[in-house]
Amino acid sequence: METTLRPLGRSGINVSSLGLGCMGMSPVYGAVDDHASLQVMHRYLDLGGNFFDTAERYGPFDNELLIGKFLREVARDRVVIATKFGFRINPVTRIASGLDSSPDNIKRACEASLTRLGVEAIDLLYQHRVDPNYPIEEIVGAMSELVAAGKVRAIGLSEASAATLRRAATVHPIAALQSEYSLWTRDPEMNGTLQACQELSIAFVAYSPLGRGFLGAKIVDAGDLPEGDWRRTTPRFEQHALEQNQTLIDALRKFASKKECTPAQLALAWVLHRAGCIPIPGTKRVAYLEENMAAPKVRLSQEDFHRLTEAFPLGVAVGARYSPSGMATLDSAAELADREKEAG
Repeated sequence: METTLRPLGRSGINVSSLGLGCMGMSPVYGAVDDHASLQVMHRYLDLGGNFFDTAERYGPFDNELLIGKFLREVARDRVVIATKFGFRINPVTRIASGLDSSPDNIKRACEASLTRLGVEAIDLLYQHRVDPNYPIEEIVGAMSELVAAGKVRAIGLSEASAATLRRAATVHPIAALQSEYSLWTRDPEMNGTLQACQELSIAFVAYSPLGRGFLGAKIVDAGDLPEGDWRRTTPRFEQHALEQNQTLIDALRKFASKKECTPAQLALAWVLHRAGCIPIPGTKRVAYLEENMAAPKVRLSQEDFHRLTEAFPLGVAVGARYSPSGMATLDSAAELADREKEAG
């Protein structure tokens, strides 16, 4: 892999151009194998990667514990760790029961994450979802206290709207905004968050840059998803949606063939082509990791980029990316809906 580094805003932290999303190493997309996941993490580091993304919510707790085990096996200064808070989680049942970004929960979550990860400081701490019960200024203020205490190096938001992001940045520098972004999920272009990040010098961290695996061109129908896979509950992966979305994969395959790369590599190259974007694809298999890590070698001309963009028009994907309850937690989706109402 080409070990090009990209800055996390103005934080002074530089990360590899491709991060590693670790959510799938917990029981989200079917069965997990901790040994295999640790192999993926070590191989990622060997290939020049350094940016690991986790969250208290993943597991819950198990994902951070797994990364904590990995961190005991490597030099701390070789790794940049991002984690997230923002849910009310029962410590006994491990069931999340809604959002909670109260200052007390922020402090509790930070201390617990530090313990599970086994580190003295979290490199990047995100608010996982915007909590409408607390002003963003109050939340960022509480996060900034953790920075002042040396427990967090930089702070970020996830799925925040452009308006929320601008308000947050008046309280403390925001290093990164994390939102779903890929060829078939281009909401950040429509709701203004990409533009806001550019204006405020905030890194844009793209999660699910492979469309939760769909853009890897290996998921043809719902039966390809294992039992217990969370994607089975989402509208975009229902059978009728998958069938209609296959035309997008056909176009991606043809384009990838011309570029002599895989569909997944092409999809990642498209995200990488945008200045300030840091995609964090996830995988539980070394073979897929190695495929992804070769994506920076795929060179797209401006013409290539525009032609590929035109093949995946805004809003082209059939099916919502979350269930209605999941969509309701997205501050960025709410802003997009407001913009569409104004336009319509």
